[in-house]
Amino acid sequence: MDMRPRLKYGQLAPEGLAKMRELEHYLNTGAGLEASLLGFLRLKVSLMNGCEYCIRLHTTELKKLNETEERIAGLSDWRGLEVYTKRERAALAWAEAVTNIQDGHAPDAIYDEVRAHFSEVETVNLTLVITTINAWNRIAISLGAFPGHAGTDYSSHSESGHGSSGDAGGVVA
Repeated sequence: MDMRPRLKYGQLAPEGLAKMRELEHYLNTGAGLEASLLGFLRLKVSLMNGCEYCIRLHTTELKKLNETEERIAGLSDWRGLEVYTKRERAALAWAEAVTNIQDGHAPDAIYDEVRAHFSEVETVNLTLVITTINAWNRIAISLGAFPGHAGTDYSSHSESGHGSSGDAGGVVA
């Protein structure tokens, strides 16, 4: 099995990845959403998409935010646990709906629950967080920048852990 990344996308499209990192900066600093909520959303979507690098990154970030092991590990079965707030539960349901948009096109019932806990601008920003982590996951998985690939350089991450211009062509999470 060839362990090299498919493309060095960070070197091939640095401007595009820089714009994605700018969006991440906004989401982390100006979106008005809690850091732990951002981490849970990014981890949940990464779990759904099977992005191993992103799963490790966002698990570590949540631990640094002093999130409990129960809440981190419980994300796979969040509906069956009472450790998440109603706001977090609405956001997690929205993350599933948006990530699996082909399954029901983000049903009104889920949207209504999101709107019960998030303002209009927060709903837009929440959706941006979800779509952005989906994009990072899909870039990493499809273009081959993930642990185990020869030449993958994870040393030059931005503040959010997303994007790099290293040998692998752009590490994402």
